[in-house]
Amino acid sequence: MIAKTLLDYLDEALNVPVVMEAPEQTSDYVLIDQTGSSRTNHIITTTFAIQSFGGSLYEAMLLNESVKAAMVGFAELDDITRVELDTDYNYSDTETKQYRWQAVYSITHY
Repeated sequence: MIAKTLLDYLDEALNVPVVMEAPEQTSDYVLIDQTGSSRTNHIITTTFAIQSFGGSLYEAMLLNESVKAAMVGFAELDDITRVELDTDYNYSDTETKQYRWQAVYSITHY
C-alpha cells in the first residue's frame, strides 16, 4: 500500500512524528492524507496532502521545506515512477491558531 510506504519513508527521513491521524499534540508533526487516486493501464497515480504542523508559521514552513526535500528521494524507490509536487501553501487554521503548511503531491506507482 502506497500510503504505508510513504508514511514509513517520511518517518525515517524527518525528525518529527509522521502520522495518518492527528495526535493530541498541536505542533511539530507531519500528517499524511490520501485525497484520491486513479488507474490507467495498471499504473496508479495517488494524490496525497502532506500537512506540516509547527509551533509558529515559520516553523511550519520550515518543516514543509524539509518534507519537499525528502520527497525528492521518494521517487528513487522501486515501485515509484514519478513524484510531482502539485502545489504547496499556507494552510493554517486561524480559529485554533494551528500553524500548518500543506504540500499536495501526485505519486505514480505500480
